[in-house]
Amino acid sequence: MAHINDFVTLDREGVVAILTADNPPVNALSHGLRVGLLDGLTQAVADPALKAIVLICAGRTFVAGADISEFGKAPRAPGLHDIVAAIEASAKPVIAAIHGTALGGGLELALACHYRIAVRSARFGLPEVKLGLLPGGGGTQRLPRLVGIAKAMAMITTGDMIGADEAKEIGLIDEIVAGDLRAGAVAFAEKAAARAKPPLVRDRDEKILAARANPGVFDEFRKTHGRRWRGQMAPNHIMKCLEAAVNLPFDQGIAEERRLFQELLASDQSKAQRYFFFAEREAAKIPGLTPDTKPVEIKTVAVIGAGTMGGGITMNFANAGIPVTLIEQDQKNLDRGLGVIRRNYENTAARGGLAADDIEKRMALIEPSLKIEDVAGADLIIEAVYENMGLKKEIFQKLDKLARKGAILATNTSALNIDEIAAVASRPESVIGLHFFSPANVMRLLEIVRAAKTADWVVATSMAVARKISKVAVLVGVCDGFVGNRIMRARGMQSERLLIEGALPQQIDKVLVDFGFPMGPYAVTDMGGGIELGWRRRQEIGAKNFIGDSLAERGRFGQKAGKGFYHYEPGSRAPLPDPEVEEIIKEASRREGVDRRAIPDQEIFERLIYPMINEAAKILEERKALRASDIDVIWVYGYGWPLWRGGPMFYADLVGLKKIRDRMLELEKQHGSLFKPAPLIERLVAEDKGIAAYKAAA
Repeated sequence: MAHINDFVTLDREGVVAILTADNPPVNALSHGLRVGLLDGLTQAVADPALKAIVLICAGRTFVAGADISEFGKAPRAPGLHDIVAAIEASAKPVIAAIHGTALGGGLELALACHYRIAVRSARFGLPEVKLGLLPGGGGTQRLPRLVGIAKAMAMITTGDMIGADEAKEIGLIDEIVAGDLRAGAVAFAEKAAARAKPPLVRDRDEKILAARANPGVFDEFRKTHGRRWRGQMAPNHIMKCLEAAVNLPFDQGIAEERRLFQELLASDQSKAQRYFFFAEREAAKIPGLTPDTKPVEIKTVAVIGAGTMGGGITMNFANAGIPVTLIEQDQKNLDRGLGVIRRNYENTAARGGLAADDIEKRMALIEPSLKIEDVAGADLIIEAVYENMGLKKEIFQKLDKLARKGAILATNTSALNIDEIAAVASRPESVIGLHFFSPANVMRLLEIVRAAKTADWVVATSMAVARKISKVAVLVGVCDGFVGNRIMRARGMQSERLLIEGALPQQIDKVLVDFGFPMGPYAVTDMGGGIELGWRRRQEIGAKNFIGDSLAERGRFGQKAGKGFYHYEPGSRAPLPDPEVEEIIKEASRREGVDRRAIPDQEIFERLIYPMINEAAKILEERKALRASDIDVIWVYGYGWPLWRGGPMFYADLVGLKKIRDRMLELEKQHGSLFKPAPLIERLVAEDKGIAAYKAAA
């Protein structure tokens, strides 16, 4: 065995050269790996005793993509294109032997090879679109030549992976290896060396010509899928590349791919998505936890409350194979909750997302109970009852007596003071907030709320549990609304004022949808029942809200009632403006003595978004979030902030913190103290710094 460099070795088995890449953890195509691959290929091609070359990887995976840390830096030769050129120029067949995942540049490397073989567990994909990019190593030109334009469009515009069986069926790989991959690759290479080489992928035109004969295929695909690309550059650039693959000679298509790749690489959208890639991973790191703080294994869970939140939370654990005891106070509510869970599973199965057998397997993991005493054996107990402090305290007093020693006691509150809840227990160190977002079985965000006395091991265990149930967890501190809802409240206060001053729900919603949110705040309120929830909460605390109360008193509870801030036709979820709502809003303006005016969209946007940025800065000052980037993760995963805009903190830096500060000073004079810039913003502006990289003091 010869060591080409620290990343690549060259071995020989008979007439077969075996180039092994070893760049843990995922064999990313870093500069060192690229150098080793090119040098190894050159040596193998030059050796007359070798007749075929196998490209294989050590560790847990094939090459899983480019080295993202190199993006935005000056390119260092050799690039992926140089390695691809060397493979295609080889007089000896080159075989990619794939295990784990072949992603991005790794799959593009394999596409340049003469053959591709894989173990059955391997997966394949071109996920660059998720970073606001497109495959820049020939993927948009070679993939459609192997799998056809329809499958190429689907794979590249979504970035989703496929398995080995599908890859074999569509022509992406040539063989599935049942046993040892290296041994299978050598045997395959020996046979390949004895026969004529197949045409290079770049020269395979059969499927390209078929697509050329159906020029409407691109428009049809855009019509079907284009709505979810709204505002995004990368999917549309990918489509241009695929059209070039069909309509241009290969080399011209490659040139177009490189041009459009560079355009995306320099775009704010891709910068935002690359920033977010690292932000999401950073959120999983909790400073201050010592290496000996180990998470405890959670084998059993109890959930108290079988309503919308409790049922959704229960499904998360059943989905992960963890037994759950679901506890309710009466049979009717328990049966209703179990029925909703079953219907959710059945609906998923009907869409092809779940096998029929899995429904019963997951339902079997859920043990219904009417006795709170059945929490006794659980490692993790999650209270998910109505948002009422008195009720939650009462439950935690019972849990303190019933739960076993070492159990974690969690509350799913979305805003209440967890320190106050923990104070009723004799073991406040075991109490933590697990704020799931509705619907809890769908939404990926989990705010983990650390109370004043929460133990480190409880934090570590909660973060580990979140990963196990496929949630994106962000650690936050105790404050009113925690991080996400507290920022939402700041936006909501301005949204209410905008209605009073002259805007209508449909205008406010359109401004945010045009920015990239999937829905505006009033459409979301109608969908989630927020009118009724807010009304009942105000009744509890003796507060008033003329618009919200007027809607509720008229039975306008949103989609479920067929009317809320909007009107809904029977069987439709399409929000329609309603003259009755407009009159309610105008009456609110008259009550406050406000002369309504036409409000420009730009003013609406600034008055909605800038208070969010300001409130986030206050949260960081109070150390209720560890990092500004954590706030961005919360808002992308929990509230629909468009990923390709990075989050409110990234967006603040994109606009310029000084520009935002100056505009807020103007708005403060016109609209009050909500726009008074937070001290942190003033300090960062004075220091000529941005906010997205800010980390709160420990």
